[in-house]
Amino acid sequence: MLINDEYQPINCDDYDNLELACQQHLTLKLELRNGETLEAKAVDLLQKKSVEYLTIEQNGAQRDVRLDHIHTFSHPKIGTIVVSLSD
Repeated sequence: MLINDEYQPINCDDYDNLELACQQHLTLKLELRNGETLEAKAVDLLQKKSVEYLTIEQNGAQRDVRLDHIHTFSHPKIGTIVVSLSD
């Protein structure tokens, strides 16, 4: 997916799991749809111009990741979640 692609909302249950991860400041293992993998602390969910993002913190720096770019995320408390796009 390219940054300029039209945003596709994710499944509500997957969003709720990300919200829980942010509330508990969990460190997630993320696999993005482009193959990138990273481990970072979930900080917040936000919306900019009708696109939803997960704000993560990694090595003291924050980054916003589009929710529809996340393929999977995992943590021992919540297991591995395969992110589904809404229909």
